[in-house]
Amino acid sequence: MRLGLAANKLHHANDNAALFRWLRACEPGIRELGLGLHAVGRTYDAIAAAGMLRGHDGLKRYPYGRDGGLMKLVAEVVGIEGAERTLDGAIYLIDPVDPSSIFPEAVALKRQCVIHGKPFVSTVASARDWIEMERIHAGLAPDRNADVFHALESQTLALIAHDAMKATMLAFAADSFDVLSRYAQRVATGTTGQQLNELAWSRGWPRDTPWVVRYNSGPLGGDAQIADRVLERRCQRVVFFEDPHVARQHEADIQLLERAVTTVTDEAVCITSPAVAKRWIETARLRAAR
Repeated sequence: MRLGLAANKLHHANDNAALFRWLRACEPGIRELGLGLHAVGRTYDAIAAAGMLRGHDGLKRYPYGRDGGLMKLVAEVVGIEGAERTLDGAIYLIDPVDPSSIFPEAVALKRQCVIHGKPFVSTVASARDWIEMERIHAGLAPDRNADVFHALESQTLALIAHDAMKATMLAFAADSFDVLSRYAQRVATGTTGQQLNELAWSRGWPRDTPWVVRYNSGPLGGDAQIADRVLERRCQRVVFFEDPHVARQHEADIQLLERAVTTVTDEAVCITSPAVAKRWIETARLRAAR
């Protein structure tokens, strides 16, 4: 398995930066999985200077961003010239106030991951969670340091879907009802929340108790309301099924939620692909059984 890897300058600026926090937590798992990491220039240089992943054959250097490194990752997420130049997803540790995170190649990297159903990982928490996900599916013993990402009974989950993805969200919730119901609380924006409540009631959830707490619809500020919960560390995981093919009238609100997630990079996990969401649910079931 191969992933693109990039981190904004803030995230490799010192010994305790986000890139190094992730690597210290996950380097054993990266080696166990034989994970290929195709790192853009400065990110690769920072890893090498820190002496991390030394001798790991899967670490590959790409050009600096200004020389097209991130653009090459986008092309390889789409897939070019056979399997050796096809990436299975991307880890891009985003500094929400770094303007390079909204450059066309950065936006395209996420968009193409969503379109092709591949993981797009933008926070330390998401990166740690993803490594544990792949470890569990490889048959490895759970990493007890990753238990925090599976303490569902004490956490809050946000479920958000654009109009074209609401049916996909409902199908996901129906298939995953056992795991999603373990959360202490679930929140959603208006229409999605109502549909999820109706689903839960049809599954036997008490009719006098909402299965999800409903916020405003997205265009009326629901994304911003949930972003506030994320910033206050009162929402630990966001499952956000985006439709990358349509213009979004409330684009700024959606970006606000995405920026909130990256602001609390160590605490918030964000999943944007239904395929990755399904794999996470499978992981939760496998992990709970061990």
